[in-house]
Amino acid sequence: MILLDGKKISNEIKDEITIEVANMKERGEKVPHLAAVLVGTDGASLTYVGSKVRSCKKIGFESTLIHLPSETTEEELLKKVHELNADADIDGYIVQLPLPKHIDEEKVLMAVDPDKDVDGFHPANFGKMALDMETFISATPFGIMELLKRYKVDTQGKHAVVIGRSHIVGRPISILLSQKGEAANCTVTLAHSRTKNIKELTLQADIIVSALGVPHFLKVDMVKEGAVIIDVGITRVADETKAKGYYITGDVDFESVSKKASFITPVPGGVGPMTIAMLLKNTLLARERNSNTK
Repeated sequence: MILLDGKKISNEIKDEITIEVANMKERGEKVPHLAAVLVGTDGASLTYVGSKVRSCKKIGFESTLIHLPSETTEEELLKKVHELNADADIDGYIVQLPLPKHIDEEKVLMAVDPDKDVDGFHPANFGKMALDMETFISATPFGIMELLKRYKVDTQGKHAVVIGRSHIVGRPISILLSQKGEAANCTVTLAHSRTKNIKELTLQADIIVSALGVPHFLKVDMVKEGAVIIDVGITRVADETKAKGYYITGDVDFESVSKKASFITPVPGGVGPMTIAMLLKNTLLARERNSNTK
């Protein structure tokens, strides 16, 4: 069994970006600038955005955190989005989800300039991704593809089962795995919470990507010998024996499944670190595109 070490690969990617940014500075060019909009005080969002800002500083990016109060109106947030669209100094930005319930997320995401949408959530970017055109790919599926490439996992002609149909992970990774190219060319089955007999499908799978968000959903009796396991799930499970009162786990029963897998991602330390690394990669791509269009 080989561990697909997302922390290690994400650090390699950050090191590569750091060198590119240093070269930009030497040439007197503008360095990439990533902005993040955070509305409210959601704990997980604060942690995630803080990690993004620290990563920017570490690799030499400029970063701006726009922290708005929970009572910010939809109109006020849309005004801020339009300001970021018009700001030539900002190469890419994200609007951290979830947003407060009184704000229409779809309306806000639709207002983001697709050329600055480094999260890859805008329909224009999703459509280009589906058509295999150059675009911003949503960071988590982008990270999964990069892990498969860097570990040289053989995907050609393999049967991949994706569990979960979200627009952020499940649906895009099912499309990417089915496309032509490296770490792709799979025959893909997209399963979800309403799929009957999921176990029958997973037992046929050479590659399983689980993005369901159900702790320990994928058990050892659902996996065939030598399968590649990508665990996208990350859930806090209450546990009074732990110092923090909880532990972090994924969709996969790692201890037992890892004994049958050929490759497997840990949780934490697998797909999670790759998500931030690929967001930074998208921001670098946005900066390069900006310089090519001037």
